[in-house]
Amino acid sequence: MRELLEELAGEAVLTVVACLALAGLALAFVRGWERSPLVTGGAGGALLAFLGYGGWELLRPAGPGRRGRLAGAAAATFAVAALFIAYAWSCTCS
Repeated sequence: MRELLEELAGEAVLTVVACLALAGLALAFVRGWERSPLVTGGAGGALLAFLGYGGWELLRPAGPGRRGRLAGAAAATFAVAALFIAYAWSCTCS
């Protein structure tokens, strides 16, 4: 019973964090777009390119000694973003 409660609490915490991150990202985008659409679009495009590179690095076959720090950071960022998207998808806060 305790394990079930801990699992439910963990799921609730992850869902709340994902919802808050999603709301914060949306708010930052709207505020940034009001100030400078060009900079906001550029930063959003760079973030999408970085996430795309991380997904590509994470899903391609690994070669010996080919993954550097940037590739590792991009892959980790992609994995965290995918986890947040999975939890934010079930968010009923919108």
